[in-house]
Amino acid sequence: MKKIYIACIIVLIAFITLRSNFSIINKVDNGKNTPQSVQTSGYREIAGNIQTGETLFDIFRKYKLDVNELFKMREASADLHRLRDLYPNRPYKIVLDEREQINSFTYWINDDTILSIRNTNEGFCAEKIAVQYEKRIEYIGGTIKDNLSASLENENGGLLLALQLSDIFAWDIDFTTDIRKNDAYKIAVEGFYLDGKFRKYGDIIAAEFINNGETFLAYRYEIDGKADYYNEEGKSMRKALLKAPLNYRRISSFFSKGRKHPILKIYRPHRGVDYAAPGGTPVSVAGDGKVVFAGNKGQYGKLVIVKHRNGYKTYYGHLSRIAKGIRTGRHAEQGQIIGYVGSTGLATGPHLHYEMRVNDKPVNPLSIKIPRGKSVPGKMMADFIQLKKEVNTQFALNKSTSFALARNSTLPDSK
Repeated sequence: MKKIYIACIIVLIAFITLRSNFSIINKVDNGKNTPQSVQTSGYREIAGNIQTGETLFDIFRKYKLDVNELFKMREASADLHRLRDLYPNRPYKIVLDEREQINSFTYWINDDTILSIRNTNEGFCAEKIAVQYEKRIEYIGGTIKDNLSASLENENGGLLLALQLSDIFAWDIDFTTDIRKNDAYKIAVEGFYLDGKFRKYGDIIAAEFINNGETFLAYRYEIDGKADYYNEEGKSMRKALLKAPLNYRRISSFFSKGRKHPILKIYRPHRGVDYAAPGGTPVSVAGDGKVVFAGNKGQYGKLVIVKHRNGYKTYYGHLSRIAKGIRTGRHAEQGQIIGYVGSTGLATGPHLHYEMRVNDKPVNPLSIKIPRGKSVPGKMMADFIQLKKEVNTQFALNKSTSFALARNSTLPDSK
């Protein structure tokens, strides 16, 4: 009798253990592609990633779910996010109750927001939930082998990180032509984690870039609620005009007082710089200003002229087309696309003719010194210097050029 009682106890323990293993909630992971159906204590979960061309109706039909509930869910979420707007590779999860009715539905709208629809006593209710990430400061360094993007391509999220870094130094370094092999960089950047796993990069806190032996430093600092980047002296990294208005392959013709024209075969001044680039390459306005001309103008072909502060004007000629919304009288913001490289007017091939004038006098865009923007106010300099000191200390400690130099290191948030 005692043996039978012990055997029963063992069977009961085994049953409880087995049941608990089936009761683990299946979490949706951004990396999963295969839908999973898991039974959990009377509830069933269906989780996976949206496939290309797949709709929520397809998922309901595949798992034989009640389509009437889908219509109610659509109505509940209409003002927040339309359920027809589902995108490939975005995770979703459906939880069904013991009657196979929808208990809840979650969908990752993007990396920062989840759509949550729950079945309550009052019907379906929808809300957007902000993803709660853990933020850490990552220290990343490396040397340039080919170009910046290629040097960061093995880093998770490296392309976006490279774009952010090039934007910071765009006023001092042309990342298309100025980059040299073995140029070096160090970055302090926000790293966002979910459930202990790295998900994405946030804002760059500080950066150091050594280009052709010259060191450039930038620090992110917030003034009156607006964050921007400043150099080691507290001066804005921004300048009135960008160093170049496009990504180009080479300069095909420089500013000159006497150049033989390739078509006219006569010597005459060339009052700008010609950037050779494939047709259709986007052209960005070099600085904030007002469009004072947008249309066809003789040998310039399709031309945009922008007037900036302090007497500056910039010309963008031989465009294949002018960007939508760019017309005379409109305001243009620095970096905004205003047209696309072409060969209209008197041109032998696709290139951008870029001119700069100061008080209507032509100047060489490659040699003129453009003033920087605002500096950190004097009353905030002590705070800025303290932030700079903390970042520089971390950069000095992390001399290695490998990735994730000091993962899990901490640094106070910029003020």
